[in-house]
Amino acid sequence: MAQIVALLGDLVGSRSSRDRRGLHDSLTRALSDVSRDLPGLDALSVTAGDEFQGTYASLGEALAGAFAVRVRLCPAIDVRFGVGRGEVTVLDPDAGTQDGPAWWSARAAIDAVKAAEGDTGWSAARTAYRSWQHEDPRQEAVNAALVCQDLLLDSWDTRTWSIVRGIMQGRTQRAVAGDLGITRQAVQQRRHAAGLPMVLSAAERLAGLP
Repeated sequence: MAQIVALLGDLVGSRSSRDRRGLHDSLTRALSDVSRDLPGLDALSVTAGDEFQGTYASLGEALAGAFAVRVRLCPAIDVRFGVGRGEVTVLDPDAGTQDGPAWWSARAAIDAVKAAEGDTGWSAARTAYRSWQHEDPRQEAVNAALVCQDLLLDSWDTRTWSIVRGIMQGRTQRAVAGDLGITRQAVQQRRHAAGLPMVLSAAERLAGLP
């Protein structure tokens, strides 16, 4: 059995949406874009309802994939994630059916996120990591970083998310400003106020984890 990192995701509050088809279409487009730009071992794909999954060779690649999905969907569509490291067994190569500790860990992680969301002061929780190797010294540090990331992203408004999308697409501040109908100075001020350089730097560092 090979050891990989599994990523599970689902949409927050999607059952109350009045446009389920539009929601599904937006999700599948985002997953396709992320799989193209940040290819993993298995491309991100919808599995059932509003749940999706993919696999990666490293923890950093999985975290980068999760962050990229949020950037493409938020704030219009909110997403939670469970990331799990462990071994995987391919049960049916033709159907792509897999099982094993990586998936069990990812499921435990996303269940932990759902549970945390209901606790006082934890409504912003969206991402968690679990390793089947319980002695993994990075697990607590990674989860501490993810808690801080979730809290910061929860404070972003629609314009901030739009600016982040533009930055991650390599667009200039002037181009982003033109898209939003604001001045370049306004974009620069928003970047500074939201701490975007620091947040994106932290995301890049997480993406480098083995």
